[in-house]
Amino acid sequence: MDKYWWTYIVKCNDGSLYTGITTNLERRVDEHNSSNKGAKYTKTRRPVKLVYAETHKDRSASSKRESAIKKLNRIDKLKLISYE
Repeated sequence: MDKYWWTYIVKCNDGSLYTGITTNLERRVDEHNSSNKGAKYTKTRRPVKLVYAETHKDRSASSKRESAIKKLNRIDKLKLISYE
């Protein structure tokens, strides 16, 4: 079975956006919402909701995409989300 990497965006309870990568999207969103394994940023902004995700063939590609998304301004991130 091939292992895919995900680049994702969650919307936090305060309306802010968090971008990350994972190999298991469902588990990672659950961690953001209910686990100490969630990102420090999202722990104080729960609950979070998955608003965007895309797959990549390896960690390198996913990390590069994560970096590119993090460089976008909020308006461009919202445009990206709306095209899902």
